[in-house]
Amino acid sequence: MGRVNSKAMANHKQNISLLGRGSKWPFILITSLFFLWGLANNMTDTLLAAFKRIMSMSDFQTSWIQLAFYGSYFCLALPAAILIKKFTYKTGVLVGLGLFVLGSLLFYPASISMQYGHFLVALFILAGGLSILETAANPYIVAMGPEHTGTRRLNLAQSFNPIGSILGVLLSKVFILSQLNISTAEERSSMSTEQLAAIQSDELTAVMLPYVGVAVFLVLLWLVIKFTPMPVASGEASSLNLLSTCNRLRKTPHYTWAVVAQFVYVGAQIGVWSYTIRYVMQELNLNEASAASYYMAALVLFAVSRFVFTALMKVVSPRKLLLISATVAAALCGVVIGGNGLLGVYALIAISGCMSLMFPTIYGLGIRGLGEDTKIGGAGLIMAILGGALLPAVQGLASDYMQDISMSFFVPLFCFLIVALYAVKVKHMGVANQGEEQVAPKVAQPGTAMSEAV
Repeated sequence: MGRVNSKAMANHKQNISLLGRGSKWPFILITSLFFLWGLANNMTDTLLAAFKRIMSMSDFQTSWIQLAFYGSYFCLALPAAILIKKFTYKTGVLVGLGLFVLGSLLFYPASISMQYGHFLVALFILAGGLSILETAANPYIVAMGPEHTGTRRLNLAQSFNPIGSILGVLLSKVFILSQLNISTAEERSSMSTEQLAAIQSDELTAVMLPYVGVAVFLVLLWLVIKFTPMPVASGEASSLNLLSTCNRLRKTPHYTWAVVAQFVYVGAQIGVWSYTIRYVMQELNLNEASAASYYMAALVLFAVSRFVFTALMKVVSPRKLLLISATVAAALCGVVIGGNGLLGVYALIAISGCMSLMFPTIYGLGIRGLGEDTKIGGAGLIMAILGGALLPAVQGLASDYMQDISMSFFVPLFCFLIVALYAVKVKHMGVANQGEEQVAPKVAQPGTAMSEAV
């Protein structure tokens, strides 16, 4: 009996040690942000198919949506890291949420003006908020408890991201894609100005409503976080010598290679997801709403695979899993290019299963051993999300030039090969078979790692 009680007490202590004292409710609030930016990211992916029909655009023209969205990630990540360094993680969260709200609300005047550029501005501001949230939330979650449980805590929070992604596609399918007029670009070109404007007005209103609805919820969340006492991690509001930090990072090979790998990976991911609906429409002769079901299947596979890869890391190193998944993803891109019909569609969906491992693994290998440079180094890896802005545009140009969306998947194929090369090279950079634990902000034991709430 005493042995059973001892075991139960040990398990109880282990569960408590996952979080620092008084961090349970703040942890829940910050974890909700992972869900929300997953929702926003994948709502945006479906806009490429929506605007292509609404405004009869080319694939390259619609790729400006991703350029505005992920270009903002690049522009705001480093300022976010500086903001957090000077103030607190909570400050970064509130500023990020504020921009998220503002960008979402700007969809309303954009739907009235019916100008594509106005939607791009709204997306740029919205994504700037997400960039700040990602830069703040990831290390904040790690800091909310003992250092040795930081990775487990972050994985728990990240598991809600693909759930938000799935909901984002569902919202887009129901409230945006299903509301599009089925008229083709040729049919729209023959309509009168008034008739076309009426159709586009209804469609752009459908685009606007989910974003404004999300903004209302975000305002409530902003108020809750504002008036909730949030712990302050040690190391916040510390001094910063940006030039020295950047010089040290530049001379760290495994970090600089990680930035390159993250750049091409995010470009591949966004390219694959952005053109999934278009590819399914071409291969299976479906409309946008029906094709979105296959996109949702890809996201479900992405979510499930994240748990599968996490379990596999107990017996296989993250570096080896990264090499295997990147190689298989490249091969699947070859099937997408050379196959057709359901074969190509299934291969395209399967790529998402391979991708679920890549971002956190590259991130973990990249920041390992950076010490006091971890926050700025992490911001650099967030800035690498710029690949999601530039490479889908290249893929869109390839699609327009070849007049075949399937041939454009040579772009993500090339990107996955670079990720595989990184997985090979990192073995010789002093971090081989490491990366199981991300470097956490330096904290003490529960109850002393975080100061009183702000």
